[in-house]
Amino acid sequence: MNYQWDFSGVWSRWDILAVGLLNTIKIACISIVLGVVIGLLLAFLKLSPRRLLSVPATVFIEFYRNTPPIIHFFWFYYALPVLANVSLDPFVAAVLALSTQSGAFYAEVFRGGIVSIEKGQWEGARSLGMRHSKMMRRIILPQALTRMFAPFVERSFELTKTTALASTLAYADLLYQAMLVNSETFRPLEVYTTIALMYVVLLVTASTLARIAEARLTAYR
Repeated sequence: MNYQWDFSGVWSRWDILAVGLLNTIKIACISIVLGVVIGLLLAFLKLSPRRLLSVPATVFIEFYRNTPPIIHFFWFYYALPVLANVSLDPFVAAVLALSTQSGAFYAEVFRGGIVSIEKGQWEGARSLGMRHSKMMRRIILPQALTRMFAPFVERSFELTKTTALASTLAYADLLYQAMLVNSETFRPLEVYTTIALMYVVLLVTASTLARIAEARLTAYR
């Protein structure tokens, strides 16, 4: 193989890729925050003894866990505007797809963390006369948080990688910007190797910060 690597065309267009990286980080952060809110709500609904609340939450979670992510992108971008007579730009559609999908997975992370707390902890809190909300805030959630942390971080990394699907909606994320650079340079090996390394650097940095946060959380506990 005599292929001659040449990254000069990629380096000369670093600003295009930088925009894509910033857009990827932006859409990932927003989707994670919204996903956490949705996930907490779904987790509490699924844990509810009332089937009127738990069944719809379970159906929502199972739907998202058992359908390909790209379908969610297409549904929000192409189908929802038809049904609701609204117009969604690629960014909004991608955020809706990512946050609802991640919310379904976060819900299982949160639910698993909550139900993993020993029965004696629940009974002890009740014997002290704590209301359910206070018991969750003071006793259950602080303990469950450390158990949720690792799977939560892993799921957040998966979400960050899934943001690449936003390129199918012409959202200017890192992959979409890379395709623009490739169309100008005709150097696919260099372009896609570069963005692969950018994803690695991004997620390794995030992983390092997550380990520091986990260590501090464990020490605080």
